[in-house]
Amino acid sequence: MSRFNHWPASPVMREQLDFTHIEIGIINACLLWGFALGDITHGRIAEVYGYRFWLIAGAITSVILNWITSFGNSLWSIAIPWALNGFANATAWSPGIGMLAQWWGREHRGRVMGLVGVSAGTAMLAMWLITGWTVAEFGWRAAFRFPPMLLIPAAIAIFFMVRDRPSDVGLKNVEHQETYESSKETYSQPNNPLFAIYSYLFTNWRFVVTSHIKGFENVVRYGLTTWAPIYYFEEAGLSIESTALVTVALPIGYLLAPIVSGWISDVLLGGRRSPMIATSAIISALALIGLAIVPAENIYAGALLLFIGAFAMSLSMTATLVVDMVGPKYASTASGVLDAHGYIYAGAQALIFAFILNTSDTPWEIVFLAMAGVRILSALIAWRVKI
Repeated sequence: MSRFNHWPASPVMREQLDFTHIEIGIINACLLWGFALGDITHGRIAEVYGYRFWLIAGAITSVILNWITSFGNSLWSIAIPWALNGFANATAWSPGIGMLAQWWGREHRGRVMGLVGVSAGTAMLAMWLITGWTVAEFGWRAAFRFPPMLLIPAAIAIFFMVRDRPSDVGLKNVEHQETYESSKETYSQPNNPLFAIYSYLFTNWRFVVTSHIKGFENVVRYGLTTWAPIYYFEEAGLSIESTALVTVALPIGYLLAPIVSGWISDVLLGGRRSPMIATSAIISALALIGLAIVPAENIYAGALLLFIGAFAMSLSMTATLVVDMVGPKYASTASGVLDAHGYIYAGAQALIFAFILNTSDTPWEIVFLAMAGVRILSALIAWRVKI
């Protein structure tokens, strides 16, 4: 929750602080690359020292860093604490997935991961609406101070209500005897030194390909999240409240799709994840082409296309696929490395599209068509490699 507040607030930040598109891109890249570094780090640490502890520590640290960011007046006084916030905020992802993998086996994993996606979408939706109202009433600095404090009761709830694995509450741990099989290849888990899992992951070519597909996904997921509010604020001339209401289609789409894809994958496809990855890429590419064609002033069509694009993006099941590959023991590390690829790409898009938008005449059509091209490339890779 404590990173979603930046995007609805960014149009007003840019206007009041006189930031260029490139400076907004740098702030976004710092957040996203901080998150990537956290992904690589937190997953393995949580496997060793405990998922629950790491989730709580990250939540509290993230609230503090949001407050520090709110006092910034220049590019780097905002970007540096915001990068650190990305690092802290990443504790929620890979340790959380690692914890859930201890409680449910492969036959339920698609639906469980779907609920994770629903939860993330719900948090994004709540922060989008709360931040839009907060910025309109109290200014952009308030958006970094008060909405993130919702994490404090969440951390308290985790402390009292959540445990790392069934044996922590006297139950039998779920039996996991899993390998990932495809064609004639079988991958089994490594048997341990602390960092051996990283070598295993980076020499598993299916994992590497899946990670790069995740990267392409995040170019679009965070491309839309970063730039859609600024697009409608600037090009359609909307107020910050109206901008938030139009672009709220993004978190709604992100919220609704994961449980659908999880059910389809588990029940109808027998646990196969790749068809959902390819379907996600094709549908979202079509929605992005529509955004490039439809004028910004047509906000109803724009909101519908944002919803379709976001819904399609969240049909993808790369995160579930890599947990299937490695099993629960290293689910946290694998999820973190996968997600790190995603955020490295996401940070790159923030800078690349910022540079494009900083040229004359603000060529928004090029941005949306470039995103569509990335999704088409994802579909081709998923089909060709058969991950």
